[in-house]
Amino acid sequence: MLKSFFATQDADATRLILWSNGDLSDNAILAEWLRRYPDAFELRVVDYDDLARGTELEGSELLRVTDSRAWIDGDLVRLLVLWAFGGVWVDMDSLLTRDLSPLLEHEFVTQWDCYADKLYVPFNGALMRFRQHSPYLCEAFHIMVTSQPPRKDTTDWGATLYLKLWRRLVAASIPPFKVLPFCFSDGRSCRLDNRLPDPFAPDPANGQWTGGFGREEGGGLDRALGRVFSVHLHNQWEKAYPTEGWVERLLLRRYEQKLEWTRDPQDL
Repeated sequence: MLKSFFATQDADATRLILWSNGDLSDNAILAEWLRRYPDAFELRVVDYDDLARGTELEGSELLRVTDSRAWIDGDLVRLLVLWAFGGVWVDMDSLLTRDLSPLLEHEFVTQWDCYADKLYVPFNGALMRFRQHSPYLCEAFHIMVTSQPPRKDTTDWGATLYLKLWRRLVAASIPPFKVLPFCFSDGRSCRLDNRLPDPFAPDPANGQWTGGFGREEGGGLDRALGRVFSVHLHNQWEKAYPTEGWVERLLLRRYEQKLEWTRDPQDL
């Protein structure tokens, strides 16, 4: 994620803030990124009480709710951070593929999937954008406070909350926040005939992206990656990318090349 951010975003105009529930300043990998991008990278520890100040959640015991998967508290953090500071939230299990600036005109959440053979889940917060003190988030906090507490290990404060909020706005004839089509950030989550290939499996022998030049630089898959904004990996932290697979060829190597090109002169 860090490589993808600094390889695709304008470090002179943006800042990446890594939020955590613990102090990460002793992490050697993060320390190197901080040294290299001192004005564009920052570590912060979440303080729920401070972030919730001025909202209906201020002083609420709901700020202490957690679950084993960190879904509830993870969904809470992103809303509080965007309320307090505004900006774009990107989950760490994502690989950015291009500059996000064309999206910044609007406030939005992401469409989750377009599967036809399973329960449809409409919205996702892995990539989302709201302005500081957005009225949309103010209303989201109201829904959280006035509803039943979230169930453990659910998306009650994620996908379900976004859908409740969107429907409430539409019912009141208030223009809702935008919904970024799934293909721009979650292109793996759709029909088998048009989805991105599995990042953790060897390149398929047949399918939409195969056949001669289809999977290579300049081919159909490469062109598709140039039209989207990220690839969401869905918490598959323990999996490795196949050697010479499409993620390595079309994304990771390009990150390395771009970062080599913009390398700090002190590293030469």
